[in-house]
Amino acid sequence: MTTARARRPRSPADDHRTFAQKAGLFAARVLPLFARERPDDDRPAQAIAAIRAWAAGRRELGMAEVRRLALAAHAAARAAKTGSARFAARAAGHAIATWHAPTHAMAVPWYAAKAVAADTAERAARRAKPPGRASCVT
Repeated sequence: MTTARARRPRSPADDHRTFAQKAGLFAARVLPLFARERPDDDRPAQAIAAIRAWAAGRRELGMAEVRRLALAAHAAARAAKTGSARFAARAAGHAIATWHAPTHAMAVPWYAAKAVAADTAERAARRAKPPGRASCVT
């Protein structure tokens, strides 16, 4: 005979952490697009690590730290040269911002998709232009 376990009802805090967990996951998936261009710039990675740790209950965050991490990730986006890197860093900035406003989580998959689309276009452009060929402009 099995016994039914009493389940704790979900709280808004559970949903908030779930949004943060998903946002961190989406942002982490496109982080290599940023790291490929700017391997020494860890600002988006720091933002993603912080929100994922908070979502898992392994870290506490405060507004000043979240603001610093989000602004740093967005500054990294402005420093990026390619769209794929820029959008990946924006995804990280919105992921960490999920801590103070869960609705920021909705922007993360959008920026992640934009990063992948930009990467696809950038790869196609590189394939279309053979390396080492000079243009014929006189």
